[in-house]
Amino acid sequence: MFKLWISIKKDIRILSRDKVDISLMLVMPIILVVVVTSIQNSTFQLVNKNKLPIVICNTDTGKASKQFIESVGKIGMFSVTEIGKEKAQAISDEMQGKDAMLGIVIPPNFSSEVNSKAQTASDKAMAAFSGEADTMKIAAKSSEQIDPLTLYYNPVLQESLRFSIQGAIRSAIQLVQTRETLRTLYFASNEKELPKSLENEMLNSNTPINMLPVSKDGTRNTPNASQHNVPAWTIFAMFFVIMSLGGSVVREKVSGSFIRLKTLPTNYLVGLLSKQLTYLGVTLLQAVVIFSMGIWLFSYLGLPALNLPSDLFALFLVTLICGWCAVSYSICVGVFAETQEQANGFGAVSIVILACIGGLMVPSFAMQGLAKTMASFSPMHWCLQAYYSLFLEGGQLKDVLNNIGSLFIITLVIQFVTYLGLKRKNLI
Repeated sequence: MFKLWISIKKDIRILSRDKVDISLMLVMPIILVVVVTSIQNSTFQLVNKNKLPIVICNTDTGKASKQFIESVGKIGMFSVTEIGKEKAQAISDEMQGKDAMLGIVIPPNFSSEVNSKAQTASDKAMAAFSGEADTMKIAAKSSEQIDPLTLYYNPVLQESLRFSIQGAIRSAIQLVQTRETLRTLYFASNEKELPKSLENEMLNSNTPINMLPVSKDGTRNTPNASQHNVPAWTIFAMFFVIMSLGGSVVREKVSGSFIRLKTLPTNYLVGLLSKQLTYLGVTLLQAVVIFSMGIWLFSYLGLPALNLPSDLFALFLVTLICGWCAVSYSICVGVFAETQEQANGFGAVSIVILACIGGLMVPSFAMQGLAKTMASFSPMHWCLQAYYSLFLEGGQLKDVLNNIGSLFIITLVIQFVTYLGLKRKNLI
């Protein structure tokens, strides 16, 4: 035990003298968490509160096109700017000039075709009521299609957001067509205009939808950007100790420290154990610093505060296993690397790859096929799933045992590979 304590003191002294490694392990992750959380929170604000600027060029002169523009403005998702129909050919230039992400060109026969569609639908309904239908004529009318709107978009918009925009525009078109169909049908049956109050009642009688997050503890708190980002990038920070720990192992091999340590009356495994305990303490310190910053500092930066899960013991256990896995992987890379450049280069790239397939950069639920299978082999995947179960779903210790177990097995495999590497290189 005394030998282990002396080894730990040695590793702490070495680490405390390396200011660059300390900054990489503590300062850089803090900056990363703040920047990424701020960016994602701004994205949430853009989608949920701010409005996407959209330029609309109306080449039609009828009422339906004006109603369509009004409907787009009422969606609440867009900030509408109308331009003259003479600028239809230069819509992309107008978008750039007005910093608009979207542009729409309404065709000149939009209103007439909407009216024609509404008349056809009304004729079919009235024919069905009366039982006297000129089916051939109605079928010919119903086969007519409205010329499509042209929707221009900035290529920076992601595909998922474009689909949401397309659905919103389609709902605005559907509202215009439904309104015109109701008016035509009402006039055909009553020979008078549809009252405005009745029209609004018929069009605005949608069933409300309540969206509630699913949680394991029965709470209904909506997770914010901090709940998503702080745990994820804490994991990234833990594994990034490879830049210090992996290089430290390589330096001891290159400098001959291994040979000197083998002459001492102790096993080198004691030295590796001291490194694991020392850097495990570093990973726990990283988690404490980043979580504390999320709880107390984020609110002063205009970001949503981090809410810790109710089961703090489960949080500590998950953090401990995550840190141990990160330290084990770092030592493994250091054992097999021949130079410090190899350890740093391979370590940094491999951590990014593990983060990608583990779900830190692309959500695991969005992966398909081989990528989804590969995610199960990334320790970051199991770390992230355990944290998300605690932070987002309100889980308890029993809910993360599967994740902890998988992570523990991966860590043991890494430890075994490290042991084989040490035996192969005659280091133990």
